Amino acid sequence: MGGRVLSGFVSMTVLVGTGAAWEGYQVVAAGVTTSNALADGPKSSGKDQNILIMGLDSRLDQHGKPLDKNMYDALHAGDDSVGGYNSNVLILIHIPGDGSKATAISIPRDDWVQLSDDSCQYAPCKGKIKQAYGYAYSIKKNKLEIDGVKDEAELEQRSREAGRKAEISTVRNFLGGVPIDHFVEVTLVSFFQIAQVVQPITVCLNQNTSDDFSGADFKKGPQQIDASQAMAFVRQRRDPDESLNFTDLDRTRRQQAFIVSLVRRLQDSGTVTDPGRLKGLLDVAKQNIAIDDQLDLASFIKRASSLSSGGMTLFTLPVKDFGQNSEGEDINIVDLPEVRTIVKNILTPPKTPEAGAATAAPPPTPTTIAAAAGITLDIVNSTGQSGLAKRLQQQFATQGFTKGDLGTGAVLTTTTVTYGRGAEAAATALAEQLGLTATKSTAVEANAVRLTVGTDSSTIGPLAAAAADSANDTETPTTSVAPVSATAVGAKAPQPTDLSTMDGTNGIPCVK
Repeated sequence: MGGRVLSGFVSMTVLVGTGAAWEGYQVVAAGVTTSNALADGPKSSGKDQNILIMGLDSRLDQHGKPLDKNMYDALHAGDDSVGGYNSNVLILIHIPGDGSKATAISIPRDDWVQLSDDSCQYAPCKGKIKQAYGYAYSIKKNKLEIDGVKDEAELEQRSREAGRKAEISTVRNFLGGVPIDHFVEVTLVSFFQIAQVVQPITVCLNQNTSDDFSGADFKKGPQQIDASQAMAFVRQRRDPDESLNFTDLDRTRRQQAFIVSLVRRLQDSGTVTDPGRLKGLLDVAKQNIAIDDQLDLASFIKRASSLSSGGMTLFTLPVKDFGQNSEGEDINIVDLPEVRTIVKNILTPPKTPEAGAATAAPPPTPTTIAAAAGITLDIVNSTGQSGLAKRLQQQFATQGFTKGDLGTGAVLTTTTVTYGRGAEAAATALAEQLGLTATKSTAVEANAVRLTVGTDSSTIGPLAAAAADSANDTETPTTSVAPVSATAVGAKAPQPTDLSTMDGTNGIPCVK
């Protein structure tokens, strides 16, 4: 399944720095599956870009068709009856607009999270983060069949669209409302095909290891592997030696190490300037990936140069513990505030002032709303972001409102301000401050204002700024999480509870 990451990664980087490839890429782009799953989501400001790589645990091609038997034999991963539409690989790639080093954030597939409402028929909508796609796919397909849709191609693509939207929404909310500008969806077979084009590839391991399930059988140290071995390398998550404590997070680090090795192989082998090899890579992209319909391939290729020339730092998010859900399935228990803080610090690291630079003026004191005296402010959090209502309550209390009830509602896209009898002036002043319109409602008590926060205000605008400025942010840990090297061994080796980091610029990384 690491191959799904790699095919998406290659589709973004393989042509960087070679003008000769562009003509061929134009031809391939016309045949790539496109999607409007990102149409309504928030986007990054400025020139930054966040790209979500979704790798499906499917033994089918991009159109839902079975593969040739020879391909299944080579994959060593079962036939078309195995797997499904789980997003077993989720990586958010951040490309800064200022040209600085890119970062990649891997999300463990079994993290137990709040799923998109489209992934569930009943509340509460909880599950493994990888399941959002498959659940929504099944619900949509069942509905379409009930409605009389019989065309298999239409059923497949409309169901996949539902899966894409649900997975993207789930990831966005889990990471704290981060904007997702583009996505690349890839299937299992694409990895093997890419590996065939560029083999052999050099990888490195910290110890001897084997796994009958994936077919892995590797020795300690650097070694060259072919396409079939590459499949085993990125899929291994077991070893007969239980003392190695091989986990799913170790497999994630394997996938990251392979990405680094693959990029180095592409650079060293001249694949991007070899017409024959390049055509093979382009054909893989055409057959086995889907991208959002707003991805400007020409400009993106130019901007993606940081992934191959400037390097990339790869992170794996930590888990708090391992557990089981009510059905006895293994899950990762996560510390949601910690995860969101880590992601925020990775994507927007605090800047150190230059020597001699003037100290920035402190933010202005919030303006008091005179009409807020004696008015209770109730806040309903309908963004899917934990802790947002509490932060806003703290902030608006400084403007004169009395702290009211806090609640969590179904995720909504629109923010509203409603008020009861006697609270019109305060509601109007608050709404004007937020760029909204206040509406009277009999559902709101007298002398009270209700602020219902939707996803349109959760990441940008006055409400997002107010939440960030809150001096009593109970959701954000007061200490930062120090990353652990993904290549460390012995007592210093990364544990599941560690945030691990891998440098993509210093040679071939050795991993577990």
